[in-house]
Amino acid sequence: MPKKEKSRKQILAALQERAKELNCLYAVDEILNEPDQDIENVIRSIAGVLAAGWQYPEICRIRVTLLGNVYRGDDFVETEWKQSAGITVQGDPVGKIEVFYVDKKPNIDEGPFLREERRLIDAVAERIGLFVTQKRLRSAHRGWEDAVEQISGESRNDWVVILDFLRRTDRKLLIRVTRKMINHLCWTGVDDAQDLLQEFLSEGEELRPTDENKPLQRSHLRNLAELTDKTFRIASGHYSDAEVLSFIQKWIEEDKTSVLIDALENADSDLAQISDAVSKFETTGVKEPELSVAVQKTLRVSLLRRLFTDHVTFIDIAKDFVEVQDFYDVLRHVIYPSQSHGKLGGKTAGMFLASQVVKKSTENSELFANLKTPRSWFLSSDCLRLFMHFNNLEDVYDRKYIEIERIRQGYQHIVQVFKNSQFPPEIIKGLAAALDDFEDRPLIVRSSSLLEDRAGSAFSGKYKSLFLANQGTKKARLDALQDAIAEVYASVFGPDPIEYRAERGLLDVHEEMGILIQEVVGSRMGKYFFPAFAGVAYNHNEFRWSARIKREDGLVRMVPGLGTRAVDRLSDDYPVLLAPGQPGLRVNVTSDEVARYSPKKMDVINLEANAFETVEVEKLVEECGDDYPMVKHIVSILEGDRVRRPVGLEPEWGKHDVVVTFQGLFADTNFVLQIRTLMGLLQEKFKAPVDIEFAHDGKDFYLLQCRVQGYTEKHAPVPIPRNLSED
Repeated sequence: MPKKEKSRKQILAALQERAKELNCLYAVDEILNEPDQDIENVIRSIAGVLAAGWQYPEICRIRVTLLGNVYRGDDFVETEWKQSAGITVQGDPVGKIEVFYVDKKPNIDEGPFLREERRLIDAVAERIGLFVTQKRLRSAHRGWEDAVEQISGESRNDWVVILDFLRRTDRKLLIRVTRKMINHLCWTGVDDAQDLLQEFLSEGEELRPTDENKPLQRSHLRNLAELTDKTFRIASGHYSDAEVLSFIQKWIEEDKTSVLIDALENADSDLAQISDAVSKFETTGVKEPELSVAVQKTLRVSLLRRLFTDHVTFIDIAKDFVEVQDFYDVLRHVIYPSQSHGKLGGKTAGMFLASQVVKKSTENSELFANLKTPRSWFLSSDCLRLFMHFNNLEDVYDRKYIEIERIRQGYQHIVQVFKNSQFPPEIIKGLAAALDDFEDRPLIVRSSSLLEDRAGSAFSGKYKSLFLANQGTKKARLDALQDAIAEVYASVFGPDPIEYRAERGLLDVHEEMGILIQEVVGSRMGKYFFPAFAGVAYNHNEFRWSARIKREDGLVRMVPGLGTRAVDRLSDDYPVLLAPGQPGLRVNVTSDEVARYSPKKMDVINLEANAFETVEVEKLVEECGDDYPMVKHIVSILEGDRVRRPVGLEPEWGKHDVVVTFQGLFADTNFVLQIRTLMGLLQEKFKAPVDIEFAHDGKDFYLLQCRVQGYTEKHAPVPIPRNLSED
């Protein structure tokens, strides 16, 4: 046979097989579309039409098992050539479909079966599962209507009607409610309840534990219906009908959390499954305060552990300040790979906890009315591992064990390798969604390592944080974002963090890096984008310029514009320093000192150049004038040998020498009180001194970062060595 004709016949045969499979699926759908049929007739009809969908229908035999019943033809034969698919209802296995060939045929894709037949049998099994689910829902709805009718008729106690309804519709939930009532009766000292379980055990079994070193016998409940009846008869003798009903309603509400608890406590659950379970919990309408304290804490602790960290200290603090609803928005903004088990990292954890502490501080609600956190998206920590695997970069992990000088020499090459690597499509899709949310607002890409910001190892400044103007086409913005994330990833393998890890015995710990993408705080002034001012604040002041300043008075380092010049120590410029506990004691007293040690430069984002830039403060202030937010609170006028605050319509921009002092901010606003109260609150709730990063756009105060401060009482400045050489 000519090759072309043979190929044509193969294509025709394949198409005929697809037509058979489609006809079979149509026949199944037609049977299932009769909602009033009972399940037995439906399954018998399906078993009768299935064979026509397989390649060899004449030797095909079908067996369907569902809810304990078996459906098969009179000519059924079980053989070794079998294909099967499980039937599930709401996650529970309830049966299976089995297709047998009675004669041997050549092996193709799955034994003698085609891969398309695998899809067909799976599709039929799924449709049967949905049909059974719908039947159950309709039955439950009718039962619920009957229950409502009985309750409204007040023919019986409400709780009795609900228990009857559960008997007909949800035996598992009835068991759980009965068990909870028995436990409640036992805990409250009801004598009859203490012996209740023992009475219902099989003869000769003993419920109470013994001191013998042997396993206890398994106990078996004799009769659930009888156990439920007796349990609630005892309960009705000690509680009013309203109280019994309240208990049952509470436990039914708690049962709605079981899907979420199961997902969180299952070590195999990935981030997608956890996110889906949280979304389902959100739609249940369960009010968390109505749940028992134990269930509330279980949910909170499990979410903290799965998303942020296993550190006991963090969880012990955070569980008192978070609720399940606080995780809704976070999970909607997480980018993660399929089957992800990653976390969001130390920086995100600190930021999340600090924001919740502030939100729950009702006594300071007026003072913190303008305190916010910037819009954020997150990459899970295992995105780094996926990125490296996708680009065959696993050998870079070995670099941490080589000499530090070799790491230093090769680091720039590693950076370029990372920046020229590709992100997996699923991560690119998530980043594109994030950019749609941010629109064209400037961004900062921050590291959020699993080791970062943990107690005793702050990693301050060891990893990269990169600003993006986020201007141009969607493709250009997406490329720039990927480039920045790749550079932050590369910083994991830089010399400074590796040396820092080695000093703290963390070199052997496998490092993973989460990413925090934040909207930059600020507003547009001409071609520039920047906040009015920004800075860092510390609970403990390790640089005390006056004997009257105590360590506990704290320290704030502030600059106009972006906060980079407050975070990084620079040789060519200075921040403004403030001790919130002693705001009147300034570092620089004379006008000469104030002028000399004031910030002369500020960091901004040039939206036209699409770049991060450093500009002269005086020149920018002259250019922006009164459009600069809070400018008269930020600058003072330098006149000869004195520095004074602007008055009236002053200054006339460009005709006065100005210097950054923040005098108006400290004197005329509640900034000092706000920062002092905030730092005191965070130290109290974190149970340790903290440091924060902040920014102000002229209207609102933004908390950007919070972590435990790296110093402790035991630390003191390192003494300067004596007898240093002149070099």
